[in-house]
Amino acid sequence: MKPARFAYARPQTLAEALVLLATHGSDASILAGGQSLMPMLNLRMSQPAILVDINSIPDLALITMRDGQLAIGGRARHNDVMHSELLPSSNSLLKRALPYVAHAAIRNRGTLGGSLALSDPAAELPACATCLDARIVAVSTRGERVIPASDFFRGLYTTALEQDELIHRVEFPLLDTNWHVEFDEVARRRGDFAIAGLALAVKLDSRRIAECRIVFAGVEAFPRRMAPVEAALTGSLLTDLSVRAEAFEILAQTLDPLEEGEYPAVYRRHLARVLLNRLLTRICEREQA
Repeated sequence: MKPARFAYARPQTLAEALVLLATHGSDASILAGGQSLMPMLNLRMSQPAILVDINSIPDLALITMRDGQLAIGGRARHNDVMHSELLPSSNSLLKRALPYVAHAAIRNRGTLGGSLALSDPAAELPACATCLDARIVAVSTRGERVIPASDFFRGLYTTALEQDELIHRVEFPLLDTNWHVEFDEVARRRGDFAIAGLALAVKLDSRRIAECRIVFAGVEAFPRRMAPVEAALTGSLLTDLSVRAEAFEILAQTLDPLEEGEYPAVYRRHLARVLLNRLLTRICEREQA
């Protein structure tokens, strides 16, 4: 199919883009990488009156350290983020998760901001942003607005972004060496949409879990912290399998899985448990090595 007719604008400055968004509101769509938008246009699932192409706007693709945090521009390409020299120094979960994002050709065009703004439940980066307590900085003609990742994702393909806002940058706090991060997912084939994925960050103190953050992708309608499960694991030894078993039971009660004919809720609950056990074991083995 071909997309419905639309007007096209390619602003050269951020101010121009924000005026266009303020003027057209819900009738405007932002084009950055286009990896999700273009198929939706062709299928006429999205029919904007105007497409605002932000690829000529400077500074939206910057990856830098800013106020002690890793700041990534909303238009930064997945591959540029994945290969940035700044990622290893941030003890970054992104370094582990980005290779799972689709395929190399898509990572060459797809953007961090686009992934977060779409809020696809199967996407890896929304789960990572939530796990890392990232801050999404949205801009409009009204100024900047900082939205914690925990408040940004509201539901299936739904975020806290207003119609006249775009993601300027995402700020990721740096993790010290006491934190251990892991990511893994289950998909039919590498690069396919995740049936279930897990972003995990564990802070250890003498092999005891001092703090942990557990966020799933693909399991629920949107990423969120599994607070009851985190509380059950906190304070225990990483090797304590009895505590881990109790946490798995709490996990089953805490999750509200997506229900699909091919992948029912019970299957996603099973995958969530498998992934959590796998990543805790991986961290334990690395710690003992």
